Amino acid sequence: MNTFLRSKAFFATLLALLSGCASPPPPVPVEERSTISVDPPPAPTPAHVPAPSLTLDAYKTHVARHIVERNADRTFSGRLPPMLPAIVVVNITVDKEGQLTDVRVQRSRDPDASRVAMASMMRSGPLPRPEGLVAANTEAVTFSETFLFDRDYRFQLRTLAGPQD
Repeated sequence: MNTFLRSKAFFATLLALLSGCASPPPPVPVEERSTISVDPPPAPTPAHVPAPSLTLDAYKTHVARHIVERNADRTFSGRLPPMLPAIVVVNITVDKEGQLTDVRVQRSRDPDASRVAMASMMRSGPLPRPEGLVAANTEAVTFSETFLFDRDYRFQLRTLAGPQD
């Protein structure tokens, strides 16, 4: 019976301690309430407003549209043919200002298609700025784009192209 009373006393003490931790703060007297004001945080100044960030996929879409606009006479639209005569994958490196710092053919089996893709990239510079994609400790962002050619060496970009027949 003595053990029972001790454990009961222990739990009662523990409960009293724990309930003391959860007590609400004392109320603010009415006289003091009228003098308390909560000011909203100051609006950020233009220098502190962060630049809108893009995802890499959104940026690639923006760049692809830019390339097509700069090379409209070398592109084709509509459904892709079932057999593409040439496919060229290009690695593109863009600095934070949108300048092309490196453009390389990563994969191609057709030298003429590679030349068209490279010339199209050169006509497209500078590209849109990669807002929010260039990390503070890096100077540029690198990604790839795939040029899909028809038999007349006109192209669509994989980022914008629809399904293939």
